[in-house]
Amino acid sequence: MSGSNVVATRYATALFELARDKGALERVAADVESLGKQVESGALRELFDRRTSTDRKQALVESLASKSQPLTANLVRLLAARRRVEVLRGLAPAFRRCVLTEKGQVEGVVEAARPIGEGELAEIAVAVGSLIGKQVLLTARVNAELIAGVRVFVDNRLIDQSAVGRLESLRHKLSVARL
Repeated sequence: MSGSNVVATRYATALFELARDKGALERVAADVESLGKQVESGALRELFDRRTSTDRKQALVESLASKSQPLTANLVRLLAARRRVEVLRGLAPAFRRCVLTEKGQVEGVVEAARPIGEGELAEIAVAVGSLIGKQVLLTARVNAELIAGVRVFVDNRLIDQSAVGRLESLRHKLSVARL
């Protein structure tokens, strides 16, 4: 986790806990998701540009804050006042992780050599969920280099059941075996 992600996670956690305690979690989550989409789309590019004047940045911040729940608005203003608007880049994913953790869920990615259907994805999610003890929300990605099988990235873990992974494991075992 990079330094900016650690900072974003701290701010997201604080915002999440405040929102949960104040009963405003759904509204704040919607605000943070909207902010995240604006950051991804480039709509807030001006806010991150060093060449943008302070007055213009302040106007952008107030525009964002005026459309947000008070807790979200206060956070955006605080980040601007402390010259930490870069935190907004990682705020949405960090907040989403807080929400998922509260629900006992984690997100993951399944890589396969061919497209995976919804039924197969659900089966993999159940199997991985029983392994790690959480409900798993998976997205699929095609990686033709795997030849066959799947590779699952979830909860900072790699579960490699691909042909390439098994061949690599076999190669490693043979290389360290005494002959």
